[in-house]
Amino acid sequence: MRRLTLRRAPGRPLERPSARRPARLLAATAAATVLTLTASGCVTVHGELALMPPATEAEAAQALADFTSAYNKADKAYDPAMDAGRVTGPLGEINQAGLRARAVTTPGGNPNHRPLELTDARFVLPKKAGWPRWFLADTDSNRDTDEGAGDQRWLLVFVRNGPQQLWEAAHLVVLGPAQVPEFAEEGGYAVPVAADSDALAVAPADLGKEYVSFLKDGQPGQFTAGAHTSLWREQRQKGANRPGLATQYIDRAADQGDFAPLGLRTKDGGAFVFFATRFFERQTAAPGYRPKVDPAVKALLTGEVKNTVTKEWVSNQVALVKPAGTDRDGVTVAGRLQGVVGAQGS
Repeated sequence: MRRLTLRRAPGRPLERPSARRPARLLAATAAATVLTLTASGCVTVHGELALMPPATEAEAAQALADFTSAYNKADKAYDPAMDAGRVTGPLGEINQAGLRARAVTTPGGNPNHRPLELTDARFVLPKKAGWPRWFLADTDSNRDTDEGAGDQRWLLVFVRNGPQQLWEAAHLVVLGPAQVPEFAEEGGYAVPVAADSDALAVAPADLGKEYVSFLKDGQPGQFTAGAHTSLWREQRQKGANRPGLATQYIDRAADQGDFAPLGLRTKDGGAFVFFATRFFERQTAAPGYRPKVDPAVKALLTGEVKNTVTKEWVSNQVALVKPAGTDRDGVTVAGRLQGVVGAQGS
């Protein structure tokens, strides 16, 4: 399969050739694509037994363009209603809470709005039966540099739960180009991984629970050391008992509905899995003191902060999972995006 090369606008460097050839990819400028959704990908099959691609490449490009347009309108006005129909799952909850908070802290809208551009879109389309259907958009944003360590890819997972529903972005992580794996394919399409697959070191359905367990006590040992595992635990432990302020964490798996894990088979026999968790950060001040509350958190606050504030976070991760038979270091959490979605004072 040949990867197309997109010329950038004058004044920007040409895209660098890549050795990666992900399954069923389209190199295109999605934001500039103006296409009408066709019936393909929207067909209802009795019994939902037929294996079908989630969308055509043109439909995927349109879904990305629609998301980007709605995102920019919402970000400019700080109005969550403007993109509520284009986000769902962990990304949706983070996005909507952030917009609600900024609408309170900056009621006149975003004075520093800079339109998001998602270009060089490569679509990974897994063929599967039934709903939900979903696909991955691997894109280049205008929020990074195009050379060196600052070069990044925005990976968005779009889901659709029925033929009459819109495509909605459910997951987002930001990775370096080298962190995006090569995907396996069958018949020209990517291969989804069943949630209960026993072909992996950890089944996608168990990733959230095992990650929560690891963050609590470092067990099980399937997670490789890194920024989102061992270092994240160390950071929490260091901040747990600062003078005058005690911090506690309670983690929960989030794996129902549009929070359900979604995985793609990789060429090495493993999988690339998006999954979500929810955690509560409880800060308690010494007698006679109150925890400091950031304005953005205060905008989401219920109750009165006397000596305790509990922040609720949603965390969106992507992991590289090795094949079954790997006793240790079978899971590498490659990226994480998190945001405060609520707060309670007491």
